[in-house]
Amino acid sequence: MSLEFLLTSLVVVATPGTGALYTIAAGLSRGARAGYVAAIGCTLGIVPHMVAAITGLAALLHTSATAFQILKYLGVAYLLYMAWSTLRDKGALAAPEDAAPRSAARVILSAVLINILNPKLTLFFFAFLPQFVAPGEPEALPRMIELSAVFMLLTLVVFAAYGKFAAAVRHRVISHPPVLTWMRRVFAAAFAALGAKLAFV
Repeated sequence: MSLEFLLTSLVVVATPGTGALYTIAAGLSRGARAGYVAAIGCTLGIVPHMVAAITGLAALLHTSATAFQILKYLGVAYLLYMAWSTLRDKGALAAPEDAAPRSAARVILSAVLINILNPKLTLFFFAFLPQFVAPGEPEALPRMIELSAVFMLLTLVVFAAYGKFAAAVRHRVISHPPVLTWMRRVFAAAFAALGAKLAFV
């Protein structure tokens, strides 16, 4: 495992994106447990992209404008839905301590959808993984699986840290209603901006 791969992967994972934003929102709204569950969901959302890259489906998405556009606009629509639901749900970041926790399955499903509907992840794997596999290497498949597993582990650790940090400042945030209002607006705007950015990829 090269240091270059680890550093590059860490930079990519740590750069705030849709998954990190969702994990932070989960940590703020429901605490550390929800943040960890969201981190797991975002990590699981990488699996389809990894499989696509390894099996060659990424090549199809890369060469088929129609396939890429369909996936891209599904992702845009979901991000805009996340922006709308965040803005309208006034209780999203103000869940009381005794509130029933949101179903882990629902948190994971939302997190998985966020990453599945992100075609940039597929293109990233398609362009990134081959750089660390020697041409003609007989163990290319196990090698790509190993690299993908490391990338997923880094994603889980970094996103869990995001969720933990969000949960740590949760009490300070939810005790100030004006802060909550602006937090909702910021998260909604961020989801909308990410959707708009994806639309113009």
